[in-house]
Amino acid sequence: MPGEHDAPGAAVASRLAGIGDEAAAGIEGQIAAVRRLNWTALELRTVDGTWLADLTPGAFHSVADRLRDAQIDVVCLASRIGNWARPVTGAFEDDLAELETLAQRCATLRCRYVRIMSYPNDGLAEAEWAQRVIDRVSRLAARAEQAGITLVHENCAGWAGESAERMVRLVEAVGSPALRLLFDTGNGVPHGYDACGLLERILPYVTHVHIKDAARTPHGTAYTLPGEGQARVAECLRLLLGSGYSGALSLEPHLATQPHAGLRVRDGDATALFVRAGQRLRTLLAGLCLPQQQPGDAIAGGRE
Repeated sequence: MPGEHDAPGAAVASRLAGIGDEAAAGIEGQIAAVRRLNWTALELRTVDGTWLADLTPGAFHSVADRLRDAQIDVVCLASRIGNWARPVTGAFEDDLAELETLAQRCATLRCRYVRIMSYPNDGLAEAEWAQRVIDRVSRLAARAEQAGITLVHENCAGWAGESAERMVRLVEAVGSPALRLLFDTGNGVPHGYDACGLLERILPYVTHVHIKDAARTPHGTAYTLPGEGQARVAECLRLLLGSGYSGALSLEPHLATQPHAGLRVRDGDATALFVRAGQRLRTLLAGLCLPQQQPGDAIAGGRE
């Protein structure tokens, strides 16, 4: 879509999306935020503070109708499967039930991806933790494959979250086309590893990307505009796009909203911060001197 932000770097415009609740609680505000950036896609996590899988059928269909009317695509649905609040000893039935709901909602939204993590430990020996994770994710991937969707595992919470070797082991052990990797540029800073170095080792399996940046401070992690922290975001983008990645780049700046920390600022401020981060991402992309993408190219996925 042409607009004031479509100067250098417009070649990647069709790849850009954002996690909507980072900009606003309600769906109208989420749509308005990406429209301010001349983007046409969202990643959905919560609406009015409720996780997508927990919306009533009526509330969900209202969201779906509004997205359709606004001609906004949905590139991924964020789940709680295996996340920081669901240790590997927790009730697996909760994850299966959430996946069933999200599979149905993916079909309505014409969305292919569901974000998962790989279960924090709860006192188990490493070998048992690994085996339980692989077993659970294998069962989830089998159901996802039946539903025609793909689970994308994020480099965040859980057994495989902080290690390239474990991520590759998980994907290869599960052995399903319905499991791929989600690479978040900013997660290495709080977790203490070099994200760009990790990306080099997992690149063949990456099919969805989150964009954030962060810096270490004496008081902990401080999230920044893309390119202003220590996550080497520009280098990650150059590596991804130079290797042929053509999936979505989904903005998750964490400047106003951090679900794991319970942080949420008021919508007006959150929207302004989200838009600033999106503009900064466009600037980074404009400086990469990448091959041109045709305007009609889709954002459906990065790799098979």
